[in-house]
Amino acid sequence: MHHLEFDGRYAEAILSGRKRATVRLGRRPNLEPGDEVLLHSGGYAIGKAVIERVESKTVGELTDEDAFRDGFSSREELIRALKSHYKHVDDDSIAHVIVFRLVEKFDKPVMSSDYAYEGNLPVEIAEKALKHLDLSEEDRELLELFLQAGSLRKAAHRLGGMNKRYLIRDALRRAYKELKRRGIMGPKL
Repeated sequence: MHHLEFDGRYAEAILSGRKRATVRLGRRPNLEPGDEVLLHSGGYAIGKAVIERVESKTVGELTDEDAFRDGFSSREELIRALKSHYKHVDDDSIAHVIVFRLVEKFDKPVMSSDYAYEGNLPVEIAEKALKHLDLSEEDRELLELFLQAGSLRKAAHRLGGMNKRYLIRDALRRAYKELKRRGIMGPKL
């Protein structure tokens, strides 16, 4: 299952249906129409959604309609929010508008970390992967950086900003998948 993560301040807007999209900068997310995603906000899984579409454009091409779907009152408010989340934002920055439909609200929010790796701690995954797997050089460096930094957030900042978290998360997911395949780790949920 795919995951979409949001700042905690967006939980209410998502659950009320006011926020039905998100704009992400950088690389295109690995999402396609029909994909089911787990929605996270403020460190908690809050519900499930289905991706309706993913549209790529520049920040300069974003519209008021994009902003409304994303829960903002105007394009200008959306741009201000993007600038608060990303280091470099200008009209030529590549943006991906991800439109989703909420299909399930969780009665009680669940810690996001319980879902990401089936209840396994990222630190444990990184340690076991470095010990037992023949990792690519990039994954090895990312997992070592994560362990040295002590947190995903600190490691992402060392890589250049919070928008680099996906690199570490992807390495952890690949490592966990291989550890699970080899029977070294398994679900704890």
